[in-house]
Amino acid sequence: MTMAEQPDRPDREISHRRALGFVVLLGIVSLFADMTYEGARSVTGPFLAVLGATGTAVGIIAGFGELVGYGLRLVSGLISDRTRRYWAITIAGYVINLLAVPLLALAGRWEVAAGLMIAERAGKAIRNPPRDAMLSHAALRLGAGWAFGLHEALDQAGAVIGPLIVAVVLHARNRYQDSFAILLIPALLALSILIGARMLYPRPQELESGESQPPSSKWPRAFWLYLIAIGLVAAGYVDFPLIAYHFERNAVVPRIWIPVFYSVAMGVDALAALVFGRWFDRAGMVVLVPAILVSSLLAPLTFLGGFSVALLGMGVWGIGMGAQDSIMRAVIARMVSPDRRGSAYGLFNACYGLTWFLGSALMGALYDLSVPSLIAFSVCAQLLAVPLLLRLRDRTP
Repeated sequence: MTMAEQPDRPDREISHRRALGFVVLLGIVSLFADMTYEGARSVTGPFLAVLGATGTAVGIIAGFGELVGYGLRLVSGLISDRTRRYWAITIAGYVINLLAVPLLALAGRWEVAAGLMIAERAGKAIRNPPRDAMLSHAALRLGAGWAFGLHEALDQAGAVIGPLIVAVVLHARNRYQDSFAILLIPALLALSILIGARMLYPRPQELESGESQPPSSKWPRAFWLYLIAIGLVAAGYVDFPLIAYHFERNAVVPRIWIPVFYSVAMGVDALAALVFGRWFDRAGMVVLVPAILVSSLLAPLTFLGGFSVALLGMGVWGIGMGAQDSIMRAVIARMVSPDRRGSAYGLFNACYGLTWFLGSALMGALYDLSVPSLIAFSVCAQLLAVPLLLRLRDRTP
């Protein structure tokens, strides 16, 4: 090592620690945020059923919520890249996302509950692209798969705790509204920590190592093929509200166990995010293939099995979501130049949400008509993504 190189090493170590601190801090924000809205989402399907919604309505509400939640990300990503107001947009989105949840305690009709569920998804849409763009700067210093996997693991830790809180309150009070009301506490904690992160890291772009791609006015050609592949996965992935609706309607799982099942899935999600994130840094996009092969078993297990098989199905659901939520974001960080990442995350999520909505609405209708048809669609749509991802494996830096 030369004399000129020696002073750089402490700077690199400090930068690495700061990047890790930023990922962990935003991960803690996500922990409390997921505690809030995933706690609510663990029972929104049965809650809508109690309020009188049909299976088709549940499928459309869940799918439309995802459509709004992902479609708005295109607008949010474009605005964040053009204005560079990543923090302001992120904070505004979190406020809407989190405060819609405790308001469900006041909903007396399924239409009102549906509106609040969609508002929660809209808030998440607003804050995700700028937040992920900020995270990408730290991620490329730490390893994109590992950083996004670590963030997802902290995120899902909250998704484990939230449904358990809901289960305890539901057991004690036997009212969904009381379960929603208690979630105001983690919502306020998440917002407080987020403001602290803004004060500590006002310019997250300074965390990037400088090894990412240079600015570019063109989207990589592989990016569009990647969107098609992930769209197929999203279309075939059964949303949890429809699964929970099935559990409630057919008494597959006792009501008190539904949020517990969701909590199990979130715990598996957290572990899968860490494993697949680290694996991605070593092997690349090809690691999505085994994840999809496993997640294609989701619909058969959850819609055909009894209590134990359905629990196994929720573990499969968690594996698929953990792999998707860590690797999919990491691929964008590697594939797109820093100046277009907000827009890339927005476009990616808009396509993901559109296909999720179409698939979810179709599967909700198929559930009312023919459960085997739902299962066939879910399995086939996901498996069609595999050859596209194999084609992409040599095109991702």
